[in-house]
Amino acid sequence: MENKHYITPQPLTFEKIDELLHQNIVVELSEESKELIQSCKNFLDDYLDKHDGPVYGINTGFGALHNKPISKKDLSKLQKNLLISHACGAGNEIPREVVRSMLLLKAHALSMGKSGVQLQTVQRILDFYNHQIYPVVLEQGSLGASGDLAPLAHLFLPLIGYGEVFFKGKTMSAAQMLKMQGWKPITLEAKEGLALLNGTQFMSAHAVYTLLKTFRLSKYADIIAALSIDAFNGRIDPFKEQLHVLRPHPGQLETAKNITALLQGSEILNQANKQVQDPYSFRCVPQVHGAIKDAINYVAGVVYTEINSVTDNPIVFPDEEMILSGGNFHGEPLALALDFLSIAMAEIGSISERRTYRLISGERDLPEFLVANPGLNSGFMIPQYAAASIVSLNKQMATPSSVDSIPSSNEQEDHVSMGGNAATKALKIAINVERVLAVELLNAAQAIEFRRPMKTSPYLEGFLAAFRAYVPFVKEDKIMYKEMEAALEFLNQGEFDEFHSTIL
Repeated sequence: MENKHYITPQPLTFEKIDELLHQNIVVELSEESKELIQSCKNFLDDYLDKHDGPVYGINTGFGALHNKPISKKDLSKLQKNLLISHACGAGNEIPREVVRSMLLLKAHALSMGKSGVQLQTVQRILDFYNHQIYPVVLEQGSLGASGDLAPLAHLFLPLIGYGEVFFKGKTMSAAQMLKMQGWKPITLEAKEGLALLNGTQFMSAHAVYTLLKTFRLSKYADIIAALSIDAFNGRIDPFKEQLHVLRPHPGQLETAKNITALLQGSEILNQANKQVQDPYSFRCVPQVHGAIKDAINYVAGVVYTEINSVTDNPIVFPDEEMILSGGNFHGEPLALALDFLSIAMAEIGSISERRTYRLISGERDLPEFLVANPGLNSGFMIPQYAAASIVSLNKQMATPSSVDSIPSSNEQEDHVSMGGNAATKALKIAINVERVLAVELLNAAQAIEFRRPMKTSPYLEGFLAAFRAYVPFVKEDKIMYKEMEAALEFLNQGEFDEFHSTIL
């Protein structure tokens, strides 16, 4: 029996989106959503038949051209022209998983029956999703104001037979893809182009994709930090519950509990010869990682609201017999939240790199650069350089996008969120942080070997054993970027889930 998910107006969760994106699940509209979409379309058609007055974007021009009336015979051409003229993206293609998320999120938003689109338009969007047809969407060009106009134009050009798609392993014209599938281009009707382009799905799809990665990296950060603490012969005192209940931020409490559980049963931890105090990058893991967890949870709350909202314009209210033009497309909530996420993620990398540096510095009976015969061997000297370079880049990219605004459309759109830039930067920072954590793991695993025959905790020994299948102990100098890539591959392969579920 085919595995299916039916879109309804009920909220989409991160867990469900993750499941849909990574499992072979066909997505279809529920009967409830079909009725809502059709009812809204019927109302809009009837309204336009009975009213001659201007309705923004339906029988008028767009943006600064909102006062230009459009005749009824040109309403379809108006919407087609909108898609064609707004496809002005630039730069690199965005990840195809983000494109797929955009399709899913837009179909979900349209399923709420407030956008006045044809049922067949939403079904064709889901056809693209289910057949893994990825419209070519470029990274740059959204102001995050009237929605993500340029990237959404690229996303939906193929509906009408224009633009390009990635399909069956290659990039081809949308016209060629439609011919292969035996599909006719969609003929857009009144308001449809605007409904497709006015929305925050470029920003929100990036946000979802980045958060799914971030949830994972935040937990990895605790595991790798615990390994570094033991490798550095650190103290357990800073993680005791008595400290943290006096400052009970949820993330701080959770992190302290995590580190304590991760290190339970460690022989290294129970040594008597401890330094009186550890550096902040070890001692303050609960406070730093905890604040980051709280930031991530805040951002997740904003994004959850956004992906379950109607963000186009104008919005059609069939039951109230109203069509309202407002600003639900404005990306400010996402722009601010994504900037916050960038800052939080940059901090994961920042404190991780500092732990790496302390591990190679020749302190606490560890050899300089974690290799025998330092001098002849440079050992782990240069991976820390690479991590430092990435951390510095993250700090620069974490400068908020949302504090900037450049007016557009002859000052009609006189304040914009720059949320599209915030979204693409947040993803880049998360990818960079993954590399920084991989470097710390590489160093911590190497340092632990210099504590032998003592063992770290049973949990971390199991984690290390899995890691050693990817990266062996380094005895003398070798090409280190390959080891760094192998560590990154380990973090991407999912062993984390298997181990992590036993303790948290």
